[in-house]
Amino acid sequence: MLIRKFEKSDIPDMISIWNEIVLEGNAFPQEETLDEVTGYAFFSSQTYTAVAEDEGNIVGLYILHPNNIGRCGHICNASYAVSSVRRGKHIGEQLVLDCMKKGKAFGYRVLQFNAVVAGNVYARHLYERIGFHQLGTIPNGFRLKNGEYTDICPYYIEL
Repeated sequence: MLIRKFEKSDIPDMISIWNEIVLEGNAFPQEETLDEVTGYAFFSSQTYTAVAEDEGNIVGLYILHPNNIGRCGHICNASYAVSSVRRGKHIGEQLVLDCMKKGKAFGYRVLQFNAVVAGNVYARHLYERIGFHQLGTIPNGFRLKNGEYTDICPYYIEL
């Protein structure tokens, strides 16, 4: 598998993977799906956007961007998306590790996740295995697709 900077020709596959997670309604805070215009604008506006390509197919992606500005501008944030048909094959782990390297290369000192949904056990186990630290729990910090609220768990790691 190759993890590389996205190209405009990747946008349809990227949008499909991203929208799948948005529509699942249990991981990303976004509620609106992307189309080719909004998707290209969104992915192009990040500090860095990468795709995971396997045998010519886009199977995952990540976005990397500042978590804040000014005196906190050295902290970055990221989101990861893996196609549902390819989950469980350690693609997410490869995306996170690549993102950490890119974040450091861009001069970020900390990678922080603001809103990891408590029930996203696969992501949480991955982050903890890699060395991320949970900052606590925010009760009812995420509204699920069905309208119920669940906890979120912020995480960070020094780069």
